[in-house]
This record gives sequence, C-alpha cells and structure tokens, in this order.
Amino acid sequence: MRRVLFLAVPGLVVLIILVSVSALAMLRGYEVALPGRVLNFPRDHAAHPAFQTEWWYYTGHLYTTDGEQYGYQLTFFRRRVDEGSWFSGASQWAPQQLYMAHFAISDKQRQRFSFAEKINRPALGVAGAAEERLHVWNDEWRADRLGPYHHLQAAMDESAVNLVLLPEKDPVVHGIDGVSQKGEAKGNASHYYSFTRLKTNGVLQIRGIAKEVTGISWMDHEFGSSQLEPTQVGWDWFSVQLDNRAELMVYLLRHADGRIDPHSSGTLVHPDGQAEHLSREMVEVVALGKWTSPRSGVTYPQGWQLRIPKAGLELRLMPAFPDQELDTKSSTRVVYWEGSVLVGGNYNGQVLKGTGYVELVGYKMKIDL
Repeated sequence: MRRVLFLAVPGLVVLIILVSVSALAMLRGYEVALPGRVLNFPRDHAAHPAFQTEWWYYTGHLYTTDGEQYGYQLTFFRRRVDEGSWFSGASQWAPQQLYMAHFAISDKQRQRFSFAEKINRPALGVAGAAEERLHVWNDEWRADRLGPYHHLQAAMDESAVNLVLLPEKDPVVHGIDGVSQKGEAKGNASHYYSFTRLKTNGVLQIRGIAKEVTGISWMDHEFGSSQLEPTQVGWDWFSVQLDNRAELMVYLLRHADGRIDPHSSGTLVHPDGQAEHLSREMVEVVALGKWTSPRSGVTYPQGWQLRIPKAGLELRLMPAFPDQELDTKSSTRVVYWEGSVLVGGNYNGQVLKGTGYVELVGYKMKIDL
C-alpha cells in the first residue's frame, strides 16, 4: 500500500488515492484487484489502463569508484481521471490519464537531499505508459525494459542518472492468491510485485560531474482501484536487501489512533528466490527515535528495530541521514519521508549487513478524500 498523491492540475484538482471505494470503482467502470489473477511476465510489466491507479517505483543505492555513496528514487505514476462528466466532449488536451513522476537523490557523504517532480497530460506524447511493454515516460524522464534489462533516465538541476538494471531474481508477487489486500472490502486491494534485487550500472551526474556507478536497486509495480479505509491515515513501508542475498518488504497501515491495521503484511524473499508471505502477526516493528522536519514541522519515526521471530530475523534500520523529506506542494501536495537506510542485524544467528529504503506517509495529515 503506497503512493497517495494529491494533484493540482490547471483547471482541475484531483485527489489521487491508491484507489476508490471498490464498489464505486466498479460502477465507474474501473477494474478492481480480485483474488485469482495470475500475473504474466513480461506482459504485466506494461500499463493496465483499466485500473484507476498504477505506479512503477525504483529505489536504489549507487557507489562511485572514488568511494562515494548515493541513494536514488525514480517513480512513474499513472492515474485515470475520466470518471463522471469532467471531460465529456473534451479536446485532446483534456486527459483521461494523468502522468506524474518523482526523482530524488540522497548524497550520503554530504547529507544532502534533492528532489524534483513532474505532472503532465498525455497530449502530444509528452507523457505516457505503453500497454505492450514496460515503457513509461514523463518529458525526458523514462523507464524502459529492453530484453531482461531496465533502463532509467532522469535529470534535475546538476544531478542526473542514466542506469541499466539487470534482475538477479525473478519478480516476486506480494500477498495471497494474486492480491495484496488493504482492507475488509472485496476489491480493496492491489496487484503488487517487486524485482527485489537488480544489479545496477551506469552514470550518475552529481553537482555537474559525471561519475560511473555500480549498485543495487529495487523495483515495485502496483496497480488497483480502491483506497485507504476511513480510519486509516497512512503507512510505513520498508524494503531491505541483505548481503546474504535475502530481501524483505513490509508495509504497516496506520489508523488514526495509532493501531496497525491487521491487513498489513510483507514478504520475505530467501537467498534462493523463494518468497514467503508474512502476515501482520509475524512482523514486529519498533521505532527507535524521532526527527522533526525544520521546514514542514512534521515529526517522523527515525530508526527501527524489525523482527520476524518465526524466520529468526532481527534487523536494525537507521537512516543514512535524517532529512530525506519530500514536500510536493508544487503538484502532489503531499509531504512524506522516503529515504535510504543502513541495515544491520542477524538472520538465524548469522550477522548480516544490508541496505534499504523506508517510506513514511500520512504523518502531516490524513490521506483521505
């Protein structure tokens, strides 16, 4: 459960939620995520315009030959906005789809965080998402799948990435029976899979200087047509890549009173690529500290102890540096924290290290209609 956006588009204000109420979504003609769907690759890497909301989400860790380390985030969102009569009889400039993107760089040495965002209509090919293959773009930012490889390009100010990613494991489908359930209602769910380990090579431009980089990336692709329940205010999402080649994804849906929703879950990917579903009861997460943004005034948890006793896994996640907050007031109007974290701990008695990303949404205000 990720990526809620509030979009301001000229002549239109659209609240972008993961999905509408499932029954309402079906009445509006959207397809909803239901059990039993079998994802087919590479076909399902492409766009699914019958669903209301979809994203392709890349995060990763880059290492230069001179020893510097960086985190990056590059995300492409698609949102259908053709419900009702908003665009009846509209011209080519009135979108049935909106496309938006986020790009961020975490400079771990200098503790500097920078980000940029884009929102575009599909008119004249400025932005889009292909239905035949993985090919999404927003202006000059793009993600393409070429054979087994993913190619990413994005630029802002004096920073840019041009990366080639090669999956080292097959895609992992999250949830049970093809759906990642987010609430009680049928269809209040998404289809969600990840490439949990992508070997990464390419060029990072930082402060106007181009540097060759190697590293490791993670890719999420999720699509559906439903929403947060009325008492859910946001979520905490964790991805971890351990040096024994195991990976972990956990999301915790938060209620207004602080309770964690029972539909929260995760996936443990073993070194051999086998995936194990994690129910809410199997995962323990304790925040170790807090950080308050000097700009937004929002207080976020910072540092986490994450335990999965049944799997013998105990991890400590610490931010590479605190200030990795995105305030997307120019377009999405959501303030959230998404940043690179360092990981240490043990797995069945084996001492391990790793890297990860954490996303914290809904700490400034409830994400709602």
